[in-house]
Order: sequence, then structure tokens, then C-alpha cells
Amino acid sequence: MKHNPEAVAALQPDYLGFIFWEKSARFFEGEMPSIPDNIKKVGVFVDASLEDVLKTIQKFNLDAVQLHGQESPQFCKGLRNSAKESLEIIKVFSIKDDFDFSVLKPFEAVCDYFLFDTKGKLPGGNGYTFNWKILEHYPSTKPYFLSGGIGLENQKDLESFLKTDAAQYCHAIDINSKFEIQPGHKNIEAVKEFKTFLTEMNQRKKVKS
Repeated sequence: MKHNPEAVAALQPDYLGFIFWEKSARFFEGEMPSIPDNIKKVGVFVDASLEDVLKTIQKFNLDAVQLHGQESPQFCKGLRNSAKESLEIIKVFSIKDDFDFSVLKPFEAVCDYFLFDTKGKLPGGNGYTFNWKILEHYPSTKPYFLSGGIGLENQKDLESFLKTDAAQYCHAIDINSKFEIQPGHKNIEAVKEFKTFLTEMNQRKKVKS
């Protein structure tokens, strides 16, 4: 979020992301807008120092951090030990044609969630999906965010994926560039349509259960 976070917050997402990587076109600076307490504010960082991350958490009262660089398990542990107890730590891993899931193991004890994004030129927001079938080999029970170029055109594929065993630990769907008018400015009608799709899908799932 950058240009219209309050309008998106009115749609009641579970999380709102704010990018604190200066090289990003979505780089957030200035005053944090008024966001309802039930929506978690996520700070997105790329290889920032622990000191800078902690200062930003305090300054903007962040509820979670998304680590999008080459942060180590030791970095995550240091963040866990230094930040407020309620802070959620999301570690990002990029996938292209394949993925070595063994790299996740050292992060199991120091992160709350993993996030799987598409490997591209930028740390995120590249606008295309990876092959979700790779997640059939997910060896963990750690809940994860599904990310990477998800848009309205992926609704049927997403519905099919969320019915598979690979999706049983899918905690959240991360949307970004496919819902933007410009970097950091979300298309409210598109986000609203996607939320309606997810709500209806969850309702059908509950009925079947």
C-alpha cells in the first residue's frame, strides 16, 4: 500500500502491506494512515539491518514483518528476540521452475509463516505466477502465504488449487501488482471482486464440509 490504503482497509482484508525498501516504486514514507485494529499492518523489508527493522516496527506500530531478501535464520531469531512478542514474522522464498524445500527447515522455529512468491528480477511485484504444483511437495505444517502475480484471471486455477492437499496449509492469498492502477495504488473494484470470489468460495467449502 502507498496511495489508497484507507480505501482498501474499508474492504477489511486481514493484512495490509507497506514496503520499506527504498528501491521499490511502492516505497512507503510519511504518516501511517488510520487502519482498523483488526487489520494487521505488515512491513516489507529487503535485507535491511535489524536496527532499521526494529525502528520501523516501533515507528509505524507494525503487527508483522515480511522479509523479502536473503535474511538468515539467525536474523529472524534476533528479530524474534528483540521485537514485541505479538509480532508475526513472514519469511519469503522465491520459486521459479523448482524449489529445494530443505532450505525451509532452519526457519521453522523462528518464523510464523512462509510466503512463496515468483522468482523474478525484483524481490516482489513481478506480476506472474509460479507453478503451484510444486507445493504438492511441501514438507512442512507451517502455514504459508501464496503470492506471485495472482489476479482476477486466476480465479478458476486458484479455486482448483485450494481444493488440493497442497493447499491445506495455505493461510492467506497475497495480491499486489495485478490489482494496481499504478504501483502502490490499488484498483478498489478489482480488489472488491476478488474478495467476493474468495468469500463465496469459502462459503461453498463450509456447506460441503
